Amino acid sequence: MKKNLAIQNPAVYKKKQHNTIKVKEPAVAYRSTVKVVPSLNDFTFNEFKKIAATAPFSQAEWATLLHVSERTLQRYAKNNGSFAAINAERILLIDKVLKEATTTFGNMDKFYQWIKKEPYMLEGNLSFNSLSTYDGIQKVLTQLGRIQQGLFA
Repeated sequence: MKKNLAIQNPAVYKKKQHNTIKVKEPAVAYRSTVKVVPSLNDFTFNEFKKIAATAPFSQAEWATLLHVSERTLQRYAKNNGSFAAINAERILLIDKVLKEATTTFGNMDKFYQWIKKEPYMLEGNLSFNSLSTYDGIQKVLTQLGRIQQGLFA
């Protein structure tokens, strides 16, 4: 008899079928990872100067890493010029490396000595010039992560 009731009144049948209990998952507290990143188009020399103050690099080394001349850096310094987006992105990536290096080595001088010694890693040797390409920066970050985990090769 119940089958006939369901066939005669399809709304009753659907209602009975969708009467389910939903279980809520507990809320997880996540660490806030939202960072305010300056616009790459408006990245000025003053913002670069804050990052460069923490690094042991000379102006000539910064020019090498950013693929610009020292004179260009001096011109940006004179009138607080804006960097090209590709240079601004590279500066922010190097800033990330510097923060990881501080976590890994404790201070910048040890990191600077380490990178100048051309350390070995699984994919080949690193060098100071590794910081001048995106791929090289990623390799340096990978190696710093390995050192933090106790994997030295």
